[in-house]
Amino acid sequence: MEPASTARRDSAESRRIASRAITAAACLLVAFALLAPSAGGRITLWSFTRIPVEALAGVAVVLLMRARGRRVLAAVAGVTLGLVVLVKIVDMGFYVAFDRPFHPAFDGSSLGPAVDLLASAVGRAGAIVVVLLAGVLAVALVAAAAAAVVRLTRLAVEHRPTAARATAVLGLVWIVCAVSGVQIAQGEPVAARDAVAFGYDRVQQVRADFRDHRQFVGALADDDFQQRQGDELLTALRGKNVVIAFVESYGRVAVEHPDIAPQVNGVLTEGTRGLRTAGFGSRSAFLTSPTAGGASWLAHATLQSGLWIDNQLRYNTLVAGDRLTLSGAFHHAGWRTVGVVPANTEDWPEGDFYGFDAYYDVGNAGYRGPSSPFATMPDQYTLATFHHQELTSENVPVMAEIDLVSSHWPWDPVPEPVAWADVGDGSVFAEAPAPSPSPGGVRAAYADSIAYSLRTLVSYAQTYGDDDLVLIFLGDHQPASMVTGRQAGRDVPITIVARDTAVLDQISGWGWQDGLLPGSDAPVWPMHAFRDRFLTAFG
Repeated sequence: MEPASTARRDSAESRRIASRAITAAACLLVAFALLAPSAGGRITLWSFTRIPVEALAGVAVVLLMRARGRRVLAAVAGVTLGLVVLVKIVDMGFYVAFDRPFHPAFDGSSLGPAVDLLASAVGRAGAIVVVLLAGVLAVALVAAAAAAVVRLTRLAVEHRPTAARATAVLGLVWIVCAVSGVQIAQGEPVAARDAVAFGYDRVQQVRADFRDHRQFVGALADDDFQQRQGDELLTALRGKNVVIAFVESYGRVAVEHPDIAPQVNGVLTEGTRGLRTAGFGSRSAFLTSPTAGGASWLAHATLQSGLWIDNQLRYNTLVAGDRLTLSGAFHHAGWRTVGVVPANTEDWPEGDFYGFDAYYDVGNAGYRGPSSPFATMPDQYTLATFHHQELTSENVPVMAEIDLVSSHWPWDPVPEPVAWADVGDGSVFAEAPAPSPSPGGVRAAYADSIAYSLRTLVSYAQTYGDDDLVLIFLGDHQPASMVTGRQAGRDVPITIVARDTAVLDQISGWGWQDGLLPGSDAPVWPMHAFRDRFLTAFG
């Protein structure tokens, strides 16, 4: 009999240990929901040594309620806390990718592009598996939070006197700390009310986002250039081929970060000398992008439309309308307009908004060389194909927006440049030795890719540029925070290159600096200001 008794005691002890472990896990989950910082704050051990007023209020309420109402309240509170945890986790991801929090009002529409981006890396089937797994984990998290609150509620009721005394004492401490402003660490008050503030801020954020959208709809119709006739637009650029090239992730960090700038600035300095020798002048400054880390299409739409497009709701509203874009202005003024978007692997109906006469993407660019999911073709091929398809025919003058993707995250090794005459269908890049990854980590890889894109642009201008070329190149956004660090700002360099001095004379009043490299004191404009100032300067 003794062995059986021992077995029962061991079994009971195991159940007690398991019960305590589950209770501890429930406490940790609830504590994370109530105390984990939001809005991109850092999580530290100090964060969880504070007193959450929501927990004190919750215990007080359930101790006063009847059993049936108590269970319902606990379940609802648990589901709510689970959703809070989910939003905080999503917030963390958005801060890493875009240096901003998640906006429920419009970021739900980001799921489609995010899945497409994932599919390009792991395949469509792999992306579906990841999305399904994420959905299951999200549901499990909410269910676990509900179960945790129900369990802790039951324990509080079972130990009512102890729970009541502890709540009263901690409530008094909370009041004292709230009045005196005691902080356990910088920015972390002992008297915490994070969950209430988080919920209130999100409600206010949603209201503000929809109010902003109503104001944006009104701003769409306010356009001094919309009714201009074609012969009034861009008169100072007649006969010029105008190329606006977006260099993916080319941000201010590229020309100022001590780990990156030496290589990039060397390319820009050398490029300035080489272009000057070839007869070209250049002017540079900074624009402030509406996005960071990704969502390049928001920056493109901002530059083209002259409106601040910093979220998907604004973007969707914009492309559904008839706002005059830069490419639209050139089209009305008699230019052939071209869009070159090598990152697009599927139909892009929004492209109709820009009014391009011709459009090149993966499907019709004719590339036959090696590619990666993000950098579908080398920048040299993109520029060479555009030139031979558009600038060696009778299709002049041409205005083009060209997106260069060799510097797209995750900054794959870039190919060695080849002679422009040898680019062909791109198979020459497959014949070259495979490029080696940078040994210096992510910042070194980023520097390599930006340097490659800029060097390629300079080489293109030196090889094919003439008196009729006006080249404008700029970044779409800063790279992700893994490169920039926190709070790096959203400025991107912009440069105008031309051999005809009359072109640069038109912008002499802008105060932009000479050369391809903008200094730290170069002018900074919001990106949406460029369209109107450009149309005014050359109209």
